[in-house]
Parts: sequence; structure tokens; C-alpha cells
Amino acid sequence: MCIRWLLGSSQLQRAWRAASLKHLPYGHQGTRRWRHSGGSTYRAVIFDMGGVLIPSPGKMAAEWEVRNHIPSGTVLKALSSGGENGPWMKFMRAEITIEDFLQEFRKLCSEISKTDMSVDFFSFLLTNEQVVKQFPVMTEAITQIRAKGLQTALLSNNFFLPNGKSFLPLDRKQFDVVVESCLEGICKPDPRIYKLCLERLGRKPSECILLEDLGPNLKAAASLGIHTIKVNDPETAVKELKTLLGFTLRTVVPNTRPVRKTMEIPKDSLEKYLRDLLGIQTTGPLELLQFDHGQSNPTYYIKLANQQMVLRKKPPGTLLPSAHAVEREFRIMKALKNAGVPVPKVLDLCEDSRIVGTPFYVMEYCSGLTYKDPSLPGLEPSQRQAIYTAMNRVLCKIHSVDLKATGLEDYGKHGDYITRQVQTWIKQYRATETSTIPAMERLIEWLPLHLPSQQRTTVVHGDFRLDNLLFHPETNEVLAVLDWELSTLGDPLADVAYSCLAHYLPSSFPIQPGLGDCDLTKLGIPTAEEYFRMYCLHMGIPPTENWNFYMAFSFFRIAAILQGVYKRSLTGQASSATAEQSGKLTEFMSNLAWDFAVKEGFRVFKEMPPTKPLTRSHHTWARPQFLPRTLGRRSYVTSTDSSPAHASKGALVFSPEGLSPPVREVYQRLKQFIERHVYPAEPELQSHQASAERWTPSPLVEDLKIFNCSAPDTGNMEVLVRYGTEEQKARWLTPLLEGKARSCFAMTEPQVASSDATNIESSIREEDGFYVINGHKWWISGILDPRCQLCVFMGKTDPHAPRHQQQSVLLVPMDTPGIKIIRPLTVYGLEDAPGGHGEVLFEKVRVPKENMVLGPGRGFEIAQGRLGPGRIHHCMRLIGCSERALALMKARAKSRVAFGKPLVEQGTILADIAQSRVEIEQARLLVLKAAHVMDVAGNKAAALDIAMIKMVAPSMASRVIDRAIQAFGAAGLSNDFPLAQFFAGARALRFADGPDEVHRAAVAKMELKHGL
Repeated sequence: MCIRWLLGSSQLQRAWRAASLKHLPYGHQGTRRWRHSGGSTYRAVIFDMGGVLIPSPGKMAAEWEVRNHIPSGTVLKALSSGGENGPWMKFMRAEITIEDFLQEFRKLCSEISKTDMSVDFFSFLLTNEQVVKQFPVMTEAITQIRAKGLQTALLSNNFFLPNGKSFLPLDRKQFDVVVESCLEGICKPDPRIYKLCLERLGRKPSECILLEDLGPNLKAAASLGIHTIKVNDPETAVKELKTLLGFTLRTVVPNTRPVRKTMEIPKDSLEKYLRDLLGIQTTGPLELLQFDHGQSNPTYYIKLANQQMVLRKKPPGTLLPSAHAVEREFRIMKALKNAGVPVPKVLDLCEDSRIVGTPFYVMEYCSGLTYKDPSLPGLEPSQRQAIYTAMNRVLCKIHSVDLKATGLEDYGKHGDYITRQVQTWIKQYRATETSTIPAMERLIEWLPLHLPSQQRTTVVHGDFRLDNLLFHPETNEVLAVLDWELSTLGDPLADVAYSCLAHYLPSSFPIQPGLGDCDLTKLGIPTAEEYFRMYCLHMGIPPTENWNFYMAFSFFRIAAILQGVYKRSLTGQASSATAEQSGKLTEFMSNLAWDFAVKEGFRVFKEMPPTKPLTRSHHTWARPQFLPRTLGRRSYVTSTDSSPAHASKGALVFSPEGLSPPVREVYQRLKQFIERHVYPAEPELQSHQASAERWTPSPLVEDLKIFNCSAPDTGNMEVLVRYGTEEQKARWLTPLLEGKARSCFAMTEPQVASSDATNIESSIREEDGFYVINGHKWWISGILDPRCQLCVFMGKTDPHAPRHQQQSVLLVPMDTPGIKIIRPLTVYGLEDAPGGHGEVLFEKVRVPKENMVLGPGRGFEIAQGRLGPGRIHHCMRLIGCSERALALMKARAKSRVAFGKPLVEQGTILADIAQSRVEIEQARLLVLKAAHVMDVAGNKAAALDIAMIKMVAPSMASRVIDRAIQAFGAAGLSNDFPLAQFFAGARALRFADGPDEVHRAAVAKMELKHGL
């Protein structure tokens, strides 16, 4: 959340006026505009940011005050305090840093509220991007303004973030000029900042329109002669802007432009043909526009009388055999329309080249939305997810068409599709080759040698991608699949791979933007792997192993197509203005194709059987078959036998020397990685956790992230693996496994002892096909992380059922309305950012019924199944922290001198080091044993061992870390070393997953049950 946007509230507008603009009378707050005289033609539109292009969440300040029991209006008064010389205005002029501002802001809020008020949570909200999405209506308006040749500018009172960049969550490419107060040292309503914007635009005031939400800023602009529109509602403002500009700002025929000179067609003969075809008697001119997305077959929009049509034709000039086959397009679309596939209705095929110069066909025009940018800017994550899901489903529908029923059995050859395609595109590339491209030469050799052994035969589109689909503007349903030029019968996986090309292209790719450098998890867009698994799930087929081959082939094919477009551009035949760029991009695409070929080679290599059996040297051999059942005890035998027969699931390896050679190599690499990269990074990470940026994941952690074993994600992965449906796994498990998303587990409640899951009070009730959640949770670890996308929520569905069947578990997307984070909780003052531990309200949160895990009443069972692995992971982390604490203690003892001699010579220090080593090893062996029993006998059989390690490990870690702190003296309590954080974490884990008392009681009961 940006505090700047709080200025959108009417209370703060009044405070702003009173504090800093007393000399300017304020206008009416309705729809009134400050006008200038004169009737000049407008040449530029200037936009404010908060409240105009993006939401202005003034309500959030009031809600925050209510939740934290702070007097109403405190935040607004603090922000407006001091007028021009107040901290807020200084902050926007970059005269003070964000740290200084937050310090002053906290002081003002505390004085106004008469309480010691923390504003750290505002630092978190400051970087929360949930409310900074541009209004789609404004995005479309800017596009239309620029398409008409007018200039656009952004004029914003803005500020710097801790990373030194200004807070600008918009695409700069939308604007010719961007003016920000923090960069200029001037704030609106100072007339100088308006003049600066006009100067950079090269425009007179009378040539410009300003859209702004604050009256004083509007009046200042109007006094200079700028025409102004007060924005209370974006839709209303765009309608008013349309009236002033005299042209529509909502696209009537999207993605069209005047016909390019090299693509002009004779209108008279076309009009006569269409009148005869459709029987049109009315007079009126034929309107002709060209769609701007065709690089192969030129495509035109036609309006004649009240008929809207689309014409697709072959390009002029000499063409390659079988290329640009509009006849096949016409046939396939006609057949698929009758099979229920969403395609436009075709009207006629004309093979008489005298009409428009080449054969063509005509179809009905479909009104809808096309998305040229696969990142879908301006949409919500849930909308993006829905669009890609609809895209996936319509592809499945195409691949499920009955060939015989549609008369398409002879539409292409059956079998060996990839073989023929590879040969075809090699041939077409050779026919258009203009220079030698090394990667293409390697691919031409490699592809025929690695063809898939098994292929299905279906209708394939051949060019299936997002911008060839037409979507319903509200339901995100696919209305029509376009551009069937390359369709045939073939291997459907080629379509799937081709539709994923954008995932590997950069967003700056000149022909079409890509997703390669986008945060797909944040956007709500499935990764290529998720998209492929979704397809397999919808089709009911297993995922293919040679996916990399299909990607390599798809990039090779697009490289060959680009080469053809480039060759035609040399003679003026290609229909796209960007066609000439394709010559430079053929090599780029072929290099991407070769990257996938290399990956496929590695996959095949790794699946080859080893030449020698793997062996282990040291292990403990578990023999559960010899357990005395009456006493429930286990017998263990230690062995050093290195024969392969012992290297099985029953062997417990307790030292690195007992690992197999490949695993031992990985272990050594891991040790080196930690010593070279992780330990040296500790000071920087500690500094980050104490900075104003702490609620943003550290870039250093993102760069080093390799393990993906953080809580609570591991436990949630366990839930999804053990209990999730295939759909739930596809949506949630995959991004968690890939480290592209984070999650939280919401069980603990402030009003009850939540260590017993049957005590929870949060409700889950069924309503209108949804589950509605209401509840108050706290200590929800990870929920404050901006990457957190999933909340695994536990609540009661039936309070009257048997005690252990009242609870249920739901998968709740974090962007679901009704989830309100009250505050981050601290452990000994530590916030544990960026994930934190949140106190959260769930108020009327509506979740689809398919998000229920395992079924109603199975929550207690799921919680218990989740705890075993989770406790193992906690104990493993504690041992790691203990090892690090002991290592730091030993280094300190060797370097520190006290009372005339090094600490390492002090007897008490030596005793503490020895005691710590012994306790770590005891706990390590117990944890290894528990993990081993879980592996060979299951979680239930390991219940006693799990309870014991949860008793032992946190207490052990607390003692070891405490001794290390003592060796460091007062320095051990500071943030200069990680010991204080280690200690807080170890102490907290004596409560996590059940307090010590619960585990001690469990161990005692099981021990007494077994007898003497």
C-alpha cells in the first residue's frame, strides 16, 4: 500500500487544504471541473497516479485504525501535519528518507493518539501491491489516446522506496513524459511542477487535459490554462475525457489500423462481390481496416451496410508450395463450427484472384477481447488464471474433435506428424535461408535423431497462442479461435508446447512480449510446466517425459517461420510492419531451441542405468520383523558391511561416510555452498531484517535459494501430496514444489488452546455452492510474505459431529476477499520478516467447494498426518541452528581474550563446548532414528519417536545457543550475530506443533502402555 494514496479520502483532502493551501479556495467536491477559456485542439493528456490510474485506498487507513484501536483520523492528521514543511511533504520532495519519514510519522501518530503507536506495519503496506493495479478502463483509454497520435504524461506526487527507486507500479512505456515530485524536488500544487511537465511535453497549457482527484491540484492546473477533469470514478472520467477529445476511448474494433500501402486491396471489386454474396441492397461505403497482428495471411476488417466481416487472404507474390493455404482454413473452421469448437462462422471461400489479387475467404466478425501481451496487464491474478485455464480447455476441446463425425479424417496424414513437420520446416528454412545460423544447423541434425516414438493423431491448430483467441470481456470464456492457416492432423503435444513459447521469451521481445522475466506466481499465470500438467489432467493422459523435445521443435519451427517472414520482407511481401526485425530474431529463437535440445539430452542421460551398483559403508540396520510385539520395542544392529545387499530402504546412515559416492559428492558440494555463500551472507541478511525493506524478500535469499524446505510450506506440500485432488495439486502443489509460491497454515486461535485441534472455533458453513469462512486466527507463519498465495485453513464444519470429525481443511487463495491481516506478531521483539507471524481475521470468506481437502470432517486426520513430517523438519532445522551456534562459539573462543588469556583456555568454556557437542549428537541420532522409522514403518509407527524428538530438540537447541550467547557476552544478544534470532526461534518451537507438555505426556502414556 502506498501512503500517498491515502490522500484520496475526503478527510485528508480537507486536512491537506487547511495545512498547505490556505491561500487557495477549494472548489465543489462533486463533478465540477476547473475550466480554462479558449477552444484549442488538445494534443496531450496528463494523468495523476493515485486515485486516477490506480485505486486510492483511503479506507485502509480507517480500517487499520479500527483494528488497532487507534482514534479515528489519526493517520490523516499525521500526514497533513506541518503543511509544506511537514514530514509527508518533505518525503514527497525527497528531502528526507523513508526511515526518517516513518520515524517522524510514528512520533506524530503517537502524539495525536496519545499512545505509543507503532507504524511498522505501514512499512509492510507500503510495498504491498494488492492495491496498485491500474484500472483497465484507464489502460484502454491511454492506448486509444496514443493510437490517435496524442501524447500522454504522468504527473505524480511520489516518493523513493528504500531501494532508491521511485514508487511507480505502472508501465512507463504508456507515457511520453513522467514527472515525479521526488525526482524534481517540487510537489503539486506548486505551479512549477505543472510548467515542468508542459515543457517536457513541448505543449501549451491550452493543448493539455489533466485528470486529477484532488481539488487544490486541479485548481492550480486550471489557473495555468490546463483543462482539468476531476476524477471521482474512472469510468465517468473516461466518458468525460471522450467528450472533450471527440473520439472513443473504448476500442470499437480492437487491434486494427488503416491498411498498409503494400497491403492495399481493390475496394470496388470487393464491394461488388460482397453485395452479390450477401444480397445487400442498401447504399453506403465499404469500410476497410487492417488487423495489425498478421504476419502471414493479411487480415482485414470490413463493414458494409450493417454487416461486419473479416477477410483473410493469401499474401501477394511467389509463395512456397502449400503455404498460406486459406482454403484449408476455410474448410477446418466450417467443420469445427459444427463440432462445437468456438470459431467464427465462415461465409464464403473465393479462389478467384481477380477480386482482391489472391484467394481469400470471408467470415463473420466476432466482437470480443484479444490479448497481445501474455502477461495480461491490468487484470487481477484470478482473471489471468481464468484466462489461461480457458485457453487450456479450448485446446483440449480441439484435440478431442471426432475426425470421422466432422469429415476431417482426410484433413492430414495419420501418424509420423513430427517426422513430417521436422522435414517440412527444414525444407522451408532452406528455401528462405539468407545466411548460416549455427544453432539451426545443429537442430537440423539433432531433431530427426530424437523423434518421439509414440504420437497421437488429432486436429492440431498449428499456431495456438493467446493472441489467436477471442475472449468474452466479462466471463473470460473463449469466444473464437482464430488463424487456422497451419492446422492439420498431427501430434497434439506440438500445439501444447507451441502455446508455451511466450513463457521463455523476454517481456521486451520485439515481435510479441513474453513472460520469461515475469513473476508468474505473482501474476497468477501458470508456468509452462503447470500449463502442460493442466492439459494432461483435462485430457486424462499421463505427462510425457520428452517435453523438452517438443519445446525444442516448437522454437525451431518458429525460427523457420521468422526466417520466411524476413525473406518476404526483403521483397515487400510480408504484411507486418515488424517483419524486417524477424531476420535478427531467427538466430535468437534457434538458440532457445538448442537450449531445450540440450536439456532433453541431459534428461536421457540421467535416466540411463548406472554402470556399477551403489554401495554404503556405514549404517544401522533396522529389523522391524524382530520387534517383540508384546512390549512394542525395536531392536537395532550396527553394521559396517558394505555389500550392496545392505544398501536398501532398511539401512540407517548416520555419518557422511556411509552415503553412496554420488550422494556424498552432493553432500560435500552442499557444505561448500553453505560455507562460501550462506555464512558470509549472514550480516547482510541480518541488516535486511532490521531495515525498512524487511517485509520484501531479500534479493540475496532469492539468488541463493536452493533448498525449498521452509515451514510451513513443507507441511502444506505434505497435505497436498497425501490428500489433495489432482486439480488441487496442479494449482497449488506444483508452484510450492518449484519454490515459486509460498503458503501458510491457519489453525491457531487466540481464544482457545489450539494445540488440541478439536478446540478450534472458526466456522466453515456451506452457502450457495460455496463454503463461507469466519474466524480469528493468530501466529499464522508466512502469511505476511508477499509471495504467500495459499492459506491452508482449518475450521469447524459440523460442531455436532463426533469430536474428531467436526473439523475440515480448506485451501483458501490469499487474494480471496475477506482476509484481513490485523498485525504482525513478534517473538521477543523479532518480527521474522518477510513471512512473519500474522494475526488474521477471516470475515465471510467465500471459497469454492472443490477447495475442500479430502472431505468434510477430515480436518483432524489431515492435521495429524501433517504434523509428523513437520516436526521432523523443525527438529532438523534446530540441529542446524545448534551446529551453527557451536561453530560460532568455537570461533569466538579461539579469537577472544579475557582475563589475560584466550577463552579457549578457560575451563568453563571448554566444558560448555564439550557439553554442546554431546547434546547435539544425542539429538541428531534420535532425529535420524525417528526419520528412519517413518521411512520404513510409517508415521503412525514412529509416533513415539516423533514425540521424543519434539521434546528433546528445542530444549537442546536452547541450551546450546544459550551457551554460545554466554561465550559472546553482550554481543551475543545483539543483531550483529544470529544467536539471538536462533534462541528466539528455538524457544518458539517449544510451542509450535504442540507445547513440550503435550509431547511429554504422549511419551509417558506410550511408555506406561508398553509396561515393564
